[in-house]
Amino acid sequence: MNTLDKTTDEVLRLAAEHFKVQREQLAPDDDLFKKLGINSLQALDLLTRIEQHFQIELPDYELQGVTDFRTLAQRIQSRL
Repeated sequence: MNTLDKTTDEVLRLAAEHFKVQREQLAPDDDLFKKLGINSLQALDLLTRIEQHFQIELPDYELQGVTDFRTLAQRIQSRL
């Protein structure tokens, strides 16, 4: 498993835990807003948790247009 795959898997695990859904229900290319049924405020809450987990800071401009887990993981990976 390459580094991006590991980061993606970790993002999926964190999202599943945070929103209390089964990890198996989430896939890398899923639209996180639609799949989790969340709004932008809930997404910010998840992003805060992800930033703390990976010990990084994701600027708002890097997150514009990010809707799927894989792209989010790519943005995280670029900061590690």
